[in-house]
Amino acid sequence: MLGFNRNRTTGVNKRLPLNEARYVVIDTELTGLDERKDSIVSFGAVRMVGGRIDLGSSFYRLINPETELTAQSIVIHQIMPSEVELKPDIDTVLSEFLEFCGTDIIVGHCLAIDLSFINREMKKRSGAELKNGLLDTLALYQALSKRVHNHKIFATPLRDYSLYGLARHLGIPVSRGHNAMMDAFLTAQVFQRFIPLLLQSGIQEIGDLLRIGCPLKGGDRFRAGGMMMYF
Repeated sequence: MLGFNRNRTTGVNKRLPLNEARYVVIDTELTGLDERKDSIVSFGAVRMVGGRIDLGSSFYRLINPETELTAQSIVIHQIMPSEVELKPDIDTVLSEFLEFCGTDIIVGHCLAIDLSFINREMKKRSGAELKNGLLDTLALYQALSKRVHNHKIFATPLRDYSLYGLARHLGIPVSRGHNAMMDAFLTAQVFQRFIPLLLQSGIQEIGDLLRIGCPLKGGDRFRAGGMMMYF
């Protein structure tokens, strides 16, 4: 599987140790997965410093989307039209989100789909795309399965590539609730589990981490998690 714009990051100290780096773990909720016509309806993000999740530094916003909420999307993220009709539009929330992220490394599960929507909105407004370092937890799982294949988490194959499937595979409790903030926190816990394994496998510096964790193209197929779409 090819990486997502592998050489696009700027200003990242690639010699920085993993345990000293700052990360922002993100998730979006969408009206659907078609980046040509669907829209972002919420952002969730939580900051990490090394392997520590900083619950005091989080970001959650609802957006009045440019695309109408469908019955299918409402079933998935349970965001009703009445909840977003008075919320700010993407212009306002995107600016706040980018300010929150700053220059930290962005982490997500099957991150390519989130990036496609975020970059689309950025390009419409400024012509630019995200320049942060980018990490995909599914790409990291696949890399670790080759580097530390004798570890117990690889004793049984991963059959559900969705965030929830990977979290359960790692023994992380999964709530029945589903929103961008909860999913960002769940992704942070997945990434937190990976850091000791990364160090054990010889990945010590950010440059090496970015190389093996580059977001997977076509990641939305894995994000779908079988028959159920997690927008």
